[in-house]
Amino acid sequence: MSRFKRLAATPIDSLGVTVHEFEHETGASYLHFEADHPEHAFLVAFRTLPQDSTGVAHILEHTALCGSERYPVRDPFFTMLRRSLSTFMNAFTTSDYTAYPFASTNEKDFANLLSVYLDAVFFPTLDPLDFAQEGHRLEFETPDDSSSPLVYRGVVFNEMKGDMSSSRSQAWERIQHHLFSESTYHFNSGGDPAEIPRLKHSDLLEFYRYHYHPSNAMFMTWGRMDPSHMMKQFESLALGRFEASGRVIEGADEPRWLTPKSLNDVISGEKSDDGAPSGQLYCAWLLGSSTDLEGVLTAQLVVDLLLDSSASPLRRALDQSDLGHSVSPLSGLEESNREMSFLCGLEMADEAALESFETLVMDCLASIVRDGISIDRIEAALHQLELSQRELGGDGMPYGLQVMFSSLSAVVHRGDPVGLLDFDRALSSLRAALAQKGASFVSDWIQKELIDNPHRLLLSLGMDEQLAAEEAAVEREKLSQARSAMTEQDVTQVISQSAALNERQL
Repeated sequence: MSRFKRLAATPIDSLGVTVHEFEHETGASYLHFEADHPEHAFLVAFRTLPQDSTGVAHILEHTALCGSERYPVRDPFFTMLRRSLSTFMNAFTTSDYTAYPFASTNEKDFANLLSVYLDAVFFPTLDPLDFAQEGHRLEFETPDDSSSPLVYRGVVFNEMKGDMSSSRSQAWERIQHHLFSESTYHFNSGGDPAEIPRLKHSDLLEFYRYHYHPSNAMFMTWGRMDPSHMMKQFESLALGRFEASGRVIEGADEPRWLTPKSLNDVISGEKSDDGAPSGQLYCAWLLGSSTDLEGVLTAQLVVDLLLDSSASPLRRALDQSDLGHSVSPLSGLEESNREMSFLCGLEMADEAALESFETLVMDCLASIVRDGISIDRIEAALHQLELSQRELGGDGMPYGLQVMFSSLSAVVHRGDPVGLLDFDRALSSLRAALAQKGASFVSDWIQKELIDNPHRLLLSLGMDEQLAAEEAAVEREKLSQARSAMTEQDVTQVISQSAALNERQL
């Protein structure tokens, strides 16, 4: 008797698929996208909601792929990558979930990959040495020479060091940190290099046990396969060894502000040689749910009208302003989090001009509400939006995975995954609202979601040439203190760990 319960089967004609929804006794969800397509695709994902910036979800994603119960070799994932006929294999961590997707046109290859992936996420080894390799560790600069300086090393540690050296990555992290004061998006899910060394192996194990249970798992498949066969595979390879936990992991909405906030912050980077302004100015708003497709499309439509081209009113105002040199490429709509956000910004700006920047932006929005945007321009933008929605883009990702990921955020946030894919229904509703209200449809949205929205962040970012050096000095001091506290046994252990890790790479 199957431990899965059928919930619904819904055709989506515009995509040529029927979505079959199931739920397992443990609480795991399963969506099968029945499609007449030669490629088979799979993903399993978990809601991962970090409550700090140690990068625990990111490091766990890496470490889970370093060996498992049935595949105890050092790198089963990369071994399969070399031998597989797959068209796509990957794993990645976002701000609120971790996903393990693959696709293949070969049925045997698909079955092999399924076995490897399910064992990796449900029965990983999570060896301390793999944690040291993938996450962080103390090591002597010359690994076998204890007289050389002590340093931090690790795949994720080094990856995030590189990522956070970018001024734009720093700017995005500061915007998210300030716009989301209390929810999980307040933290750097990839890991802040200053915080990553605080993570212990025991913390990783605790995070794994809490988040990687089937009650928090989301399965998806795509193609001509029989979902009943896939459910038997899920059961035999993993789920049969679990019972319901009673645990429900769900993100929370960000508590809304009563008044806008204006903040000054700094990021590291070099100032221009000619003394030109090097700061950044941003205005950001927290908007509605990302699982409401009509709400998402409406936000996309208005943002396109505001920023899409040099003729768009907000972009034109920013371009023509003498407050900054260029519009920030971070400007636009963010819809991957539980709640959407919108921001606009200027780079190479005077960080002291925040008040003038606010006036520029708000005056521009007020003029749009007052003067309106022609219905012809709105219709043209809606047409372009429709075309873009019908041309799913995934940076080389197979079509089936693109469709699956388009619905995944709704599953993550316990919304309606079919509703997030039913573009024709949402577009019809949007067109009906536009026909009823005319051009005021856009003006009303700007008034409500931007002008009258108190959850608005004004952020000035100064460029501090000394900040990177100061952060490096703090890191050196921590390492110096760690070295001073080490016993001979500790020294031997560090050298032995380095030798063991080197041997595992051979």
